[in-house]
Amino acid sequence: MQYKRMPIEIESPESLGYDSIECNLAESSVRDVLFKDININLNDLVIAYGDHIGKPALRELIAKEHKNISASDVLLTVGAAGALFIINSSLLKKEDHLIVTRPNYATNIETPRAIGCEISFIDLHFEEKYILDVDKIKAAIQPNTKLLSITTPHNPTGTMINEEQLHALIQIAEENDCYLLVDETYRDISFQTPPPLAATLSKKAISISSVSKAYGIPGVRLGWLITQDKSLQHLFLAAKEQIHICNSIVDEEITFQYLVKKENYFSSIQKDMQTCFSILKTWINKHSYLEWIEPSGGVVCFPRFKKEIEIDIEKFYSVLLGNYKTYLGPGHWFEQSKRSFRLGFGWEKIEAFEKGLNNIDKAIADCLK
Repeated sequence: MQYKRMPIEIESPESLGYDSIECNLAESSVRDVLFKDININLNDLVIAYGDHIGKPALRELIAKEHKNISASDVLLTVGAAGALFIINSSLLKKEDHLIVTRPNYATNIETPRAIGCEISFIDLHFEEKYILDVDKIKAAIQPNTKLLSITTPHNPTGTMINEEQLHALIQIAEENDCYLLVDETYRDISFQTPPPLAATLSKKAISISSVSKAYGIPGVRLGWLITQDKSLQHLFLAAKEQIHICNSIVDEEITFQYLVKKENYFSSIQKDMQTCFSILKTWINKHSYLEWIEPSGGVVCFPRFKKEIEIDIEKFYSVLLGNYKTYLGPGHWFEQSKRSFRLGFGWEKIEAFEKGLNNIDKAIADCLK
């Protein structure tokens, strides 16, 4: 496999250095929590190898959230990124074909590229409100299609598919003997009722998620994949064992204790997120230079400069960070024009978020042609 570092990782806030950023609007998760604030007790934890599938009690906890799913259908992974790597590297070979939506989180694209398989992109367009066209996926099917890959709520646009679309995608996978991978990392922070978990509907559907985006504990590298296909789960476990044997039992225990009491933390997370989202809507709906498709879930959106606006784009990002210490996720992180950018509204505190939006306006004014 030919690995290549992704711009989204090279230019990530943690790589850049958080001390150089005052208003971080590039983050794609809710605000990170302090360990002391989540009341975790690890005193009786034996630091040993863990269950290779993952802590049974944690898998039970995840499974009971959904119909038709048991703990044996859940494989714990090192974040959602670990799940994506396991799935792609297990299912795809050079002679296989992948259909994947774009823009997308870079790992959904770069791992298949490293494998060298054939890829068909289903591009989502601003003019179509970033709505997924199921017919385009159906038309892209080839005899060697092995995997369909989508994200909902979508990163970076925040749009969602509905239940009818999900069933149609599953039908395509079943009729063509391929798999549907649904990255559902933002599912727990949807603004509307999400469709059923994909993996509950068919053995051809694989769902992934993690505690990184919606729960504010991304430093706990814990995610999971869910499939009802026992032979597929066995394959994924073999891949996991060859990559890292098992998860960190420390990460699994922290996650378990957090999720047992998640309602104690989640209400304040949602309250702050909704406040920032309301501020964002007011700001952008009155904006002279920017436009967006309003997100339906997650904590990110993907605004763009209006077509008629003449602005020095490279200077804009440089001035925004250099002069105003405010950071956004430029469109090239997602193989899109830099006239679009990912803007996160879940990570910064309200005051810093408002300041960041004001700094965007200042940087725009400095860079208009």
